[in-house]
Amino acid sequence: MTDIAKSTSKEEIEKLETKPKREADVEDPDVTTKKFKTEAAADSGDCTGRKLEAGNGDEEDKIVKREVELEIEADAAEDKGSRHTMEDAWVLLLDASLDSPGKLRCSHFAIYDGHGGRLAADYAQKHLHTNVLSAGLPRELLDVKATKKAILDGFRKTDESLLQESSAGGWQDGATAVCLWILGQTVFVANVGDAKAVVARSLTADKSSNNPNGGSSLRAIVLTREHKAIFPQERARIQKAGGVVGSNGRLQGRLEVSRALGDRQFKKLGVIAIPDIHSFELTDREHFIILGCDGLWGVFGPSDAVDFVQKLLKDGLPITSISRRLVREAIRERRCKDNCTAIIIVFKPKLLSRK
Repeated sequence: MTDIAKSTSKEEIEKLETKPKREADVEDPDVTTKKFKTEAAADSGDCTGRKLEAGNGDEEDKIVKREVELEIEADAAEDKGSRHTMEDAWVLLLDASLDSPGKLRCSHFAIYDGHGGRLAADYAQKHLHTNVLSAGLPRELLDVKATKKAILDGFRKTDESLLQESSAGGWQDGATAVCLWILGQTVFVANVGDAKAVVARSLTADKSSNNPNGGSSLRAIVLTREHKAIFPQERARIQKAGGVVGSNGRLQGRLEVSRALGDRQFKKLGVIAIPDIHSFELTDREHFIILGCDGLWGVFGPSDAVDFVQKLLKDGLPITSISRRLVREAIRERRCKDNCTAIIIVFKPKLLSRK
């Protein structure tokens, strides 16, 4: 659960471009997990599983055909911590085509961190991806600009309908969000609020990812930008709308985030639901991505979390155990008091080449 809401300017928008469980890893009744695994063939074009022909300059006779097989494993774990209720909601869809099938592989993962209740998080869990699909998420050929527009429109539609629902129901819950789509070989990350996405990327394409000194050579790269009322750009928008950021850094002394879905009572004071969106191509350098609510990142630094997950992967633990251990470490060892939810997405590309 978070106490934050967020927002963005028009100028900013225009700039957007398994192994069996070990005995020690028995299910922890306090941690809920779910696992998905898939294998899909893809090329760097429309990622439909067809072979890619690539020439080297003008030497057209030196064509190398490559067949890329990308395996994705994903798992989620959650714990309500010391809170009385669990206000997080999450989505794991390896096949996120739903009623919009196409040649382009589509996977979707998301964490919605509710505040003031769980209703907004549950609403986003049920509707946001469907709204993004209906807004024109590409299903045949990848179009980065069209994808980002569909995500923006999906967030807008979800927030508008959520506000109508909350007004009719007399509730005012809000939710931050970190959402990830994989279309073919391209990853799109969108967020509002303070939930984060972190990718573990090696310095080279060598999947062993060990440096000469015996440590990890994986870099933890934050893919999202936090939206808090105390940040200058966010504060300026809030003040222009008539809102006040108190000495505690919260809007009207209450809400820490400056962008969120819902939060009906704060929308007129500058809280918006426009996400920041980032995209990148998957390569052999990307090992895994961690999505987490602010509860996780309140006790784990990005590099710390990447090292924790990498060590367990090297030990051969199944992803189900790793996600559970990450959350358990946050709650029991690092004393996270908030709701804590994490999603781990592991990439295992296999490249076969032949002339």
